[in-house]
Amino acid sequence: MPHTQNFGQAPDSAPHYLNRLEPLTLLSALAVSTSRIGLVGTLTTSYNEPFNVARAFASLDLISGGRAGWNVVTTGLEGAAGNYGREEHIPHPVRYRRAREHLQVVRALWDSYEDDAFPRDKASGIFLDKTRQHRLDHKGEFFSVAGPLNISRSRQGHPVIFQAGASDDGRQLAASAADAVFAGAETFEEAQEYYGDVKGRAAALGRQPEHLQILLGASPIIAGTDEDARRIEQQRRGKIDLDKALVQLGRPFNYYDFSRHALDEPFPDLGDRGSNGYRSAAERIKKIARDERLTLRQAAERFTTRRTPFVGAAETVANEIERWFKEGALDGLNLHLGASEGSGSALLISEVVPLLQRRGLFRTEYEGSTLRGHLGLAVPQNRYTAARQPTLTA
Repeated sequence: MPHTQNFGQAPDSAPHYLNRLEPLTLLSALAVSTSRIGLVGTLTTSYNEPFNVARAFASLDLISGGRAGWNVVTTGLEGAAGNYGREEHIPHPVRYRRAREHLQVVRALWDSYEDDAFPRDKASGIFLDKTRQHRLDHKGEFFSVAGPLNISRSRQGHPVIFQAGASDDGRQLAASAADAVFAGAETFEEAQEYYGDVKGRAAALGRQPEHLQILLGASPIIAGTDEDARRIEQQRRGKIDLDKALVQLGRPFNYYDFSRHALDEPFPDLGDRGSNGYRSAAERIKKIARDERLTLRQAAERFTTRRTPFVGAAETVANEIERWFKEGALDGLNLHLGASEGSGSALLISEVVPLLQRRGLFRTEYEGSTLRGHLGLAVPQNRYTAARQPTLTA
C-alpha cells in the first residue's frame, strides 16, 4: 500500500519518507502487471481536492478491473502546510470535518454515471444515455463541486474506502464511512477495545458491523521454535540506533528535537505538543511513558520498533491469530514483512497459512476478481438508480 500524505520533510526523516513514488502512478503500473491483488493508495483530504481524488482513483479502479482502494487520511505533520500555500496547518477538528465532506463529495462523484449510462450502441449512434448522467452541484463548508465526474463506475462500483484513525475523530470517521480500517495494537486487550468501539459506533450509525473490516497491522516474528523467535525479538531490540530512534520518536510531535533532553531522566513533559499533528500517536506515547515511568532512553527504545503479539513457532502464531479472530480483536491482518531473520515471510507462507486454511480461517483460492469481492463487501448501488426504484411497503 503506497503512501503519500504530502509530508513536510525534515533532513533527519527516515529514508523511506525522503524518497518515495507518488502512489497512484505506482499502483497504475502494478495494475497492468497483476490480476488479483488489491491496490490501495494513501491520499490526504487535507491538501487535495475531491474532484482530483475521485478521478484518479476511479481511473485506477477501471485500469485494474475493480481492485482499487483509497486509504483516507488527514495530514498530521504541521510542516506540510508550507508546501501548499498555507501559513498554518489545519486544526485537528477542522481536518476531520473537511475529511468527512471530502469523502462525501468523492463518493457522490463516483455515482455521476449510472451503470447503464453508456449503451455504446453503434446501430443507433447512442454512446451516452443522458438521463443516466448526473450533476452534483455540491456546496458545503469546504467544497463547491458542480460535477459530473467524467469517468464511469468500475465493476466494483466504488473503490474500497480504507481508514486508519485512532483518535476519537478518526474512529468516528471510520465507523461512519470506511469499508475497512487499518488498526494498530500491541496487546489483545487494546485490539479488542478498538474493534468493539469502532464496530459499536458503526452499529449506532445504522450500519451493519460486519460490513466494516478491521485489519490489524502486525509484523510477526516466526522461527522454528518459540524460544528461537523470542531470541530474535530480543536481538532486534538490542540493535536500535538511539540517534535515529530519537528522530523517529519526535515525528508524531512535528519532529520535536528530543536530543535537547537528558536520556536517562523522565520522559519530558510536552504539554499539548502533538495535539494538532498525529494526535492519537502523540497521546499514546505520552500516556505510556507516564504510566510506565519511562526515561527518554526507554521511550525511544520502546517506540522505535512496534511490539508484535505474534511471536513464536508457526503453530503458536497460528493459534494466536485464531484466538484474536474468534474473540473479536480483528477481521484480518495487514502484514508488514521484511527480509531479516524471523521476519516471517517464508514460514508464514509455508506453515502458518496452511494451518489457518485447514482451520477454515483463510481462503484457499480467490473467491472473486475485485477488491470488494476479496473482502466480502457488496457492490454499492448507484444512488440515482436506487432513488428511482419503488419503495416496497408491507
